Amino acid sequence: MDQVLFLKLFAALFAIMNPIANLPVFLSLTADKGPGFERKVALTVLIGLALGSAFIGLTGDAILKVFGISLDAFRLAGGFLILLIALNLISGEKSKAHHGTDEEQEHHSEQDNPAIYPLTVPILLGPGTISTMIIYRGQVTDLSHEIAYIAAIAASIAVLVGTFFAAPFLSKFLGQTATSVMSRLMGMILAAIAMEMMVGSLKVLLPGLA
Repeated sequence: MDQVLFLKLFAALFAIMNPIANLPVFLSLTADKGPGFERKVALTVLIGLALGSAFIGLTGDAILKVFGISLDAFRLAGGFLILLIALNLISGEKSKAHHGTDEEQEHHSEQDNPAIYPLTVPILLGPGTISTMIIYRGQVTDLSHEIAYIAAIAASIAVLVGTFFAAPFLSKFLGQTATSVMSRLMGMILAAIAMEMMVGSLKVLLPGLA
């Protein structure tokens, strides 16, 4: 298994999906409905993320080819989008690309079962997550890369869903301070990953800059 690819993809997905920062969102959407409902939602999120990730992994390259978009051009655009999400995390704001506008967020609370919408899509499996998966999928060239790619996605989903399953326990210990610190730390890591994506793509698209 390619450890570098695994660590980079896992770090990027962990930072974007940010289990600690999204734990309050999960709790607010499942409030007053009991532990059984929380577990049901967490299990549905697990299934939704697994199926969505598999679909992106299998079709991402084909979608780029259909629209005639090179991987490096997409990596530049995706890196910019991820940088915007990182800046939102650093400033303590929610990314509208994943959490929606104010009107959309009001609609979120009206859902009887928020597992697929809005938790899976667009909060967890939003534009930043999808871009990251497609970009790193383009770096898969052999079996060791394939194993690392699948393992990183599986690990990030496992940590996220595990956090949701442990929500009643974790909510007693994780306050606003811990959430804020984690969000800003994840934002810094994500910003560095985004810059690496953008610089790498620019070197290919504009060789004179290398």
